[in-house]
Amino acid sequence: MSTTPRMQRRRAITSALGLLVLSTATRALAESIDAPNFTLLSPTLATSGQPTAEALATLGAHGFQAVVYLAPSTVANAVKEEPELLAPQGIEFVHVPVPFGAPDESHLDALSAALSRLRERKVLVHCEINMRASTLVFLYRVIHLKESPSLAYEAVARVWSPRGPWRRLVEDQLAKNRIAFEPY
Repeated sequence: MSTTPRMQRRRAITSALGLLVLSTATRALAESIDAPNFTLLSPTLATSGQPTAEALATLGAHGFQAVVYLAPSTVANAVKEEPELLAPQGIEFVHVPVPFGAPDESHLDALSAALSRLRERKVLVHCEINMRASTLVFLYRVIHLKESPSLAYEAVARVWSPRGPWRRLVEDQLAKNRIAFEPY
């Protein structure tokens, strides 16, 4: 069935309205959660840098049901009691420690497995600044959810432009999965 120009306009308007609502929700949520570079990607998926202990203690009130932490627990700004702050709220904690200087496919695989298992829940994926999180979640979205790379990469570009081993990981995974996209 082909689409008419009217149907195409209606889809474009619906998509634009959806982005506006998501953008408004992102701003409101980001203002209430003390975490650097907070980004709401969908109603059930967000990324950020390290939330404060106070912010972690309120995630349940914001509807989060799981947290995936991607930095090693030894980084300077890690909240050592993070699992203990989340557990009383019924929030599942998943730790996938990714060394910043040596990300590899196994880290993406571990995150992908966790996000696939948690797909029916509202999840926050975070690291220190949202470099690890934005990049690995970008790869998850384009490889597993088949989202548009150019749209999904906007969340990465708001935070940084991956270099060194991160750029190699992105390029290698895109090539392996035959996804035509040039990160910038």
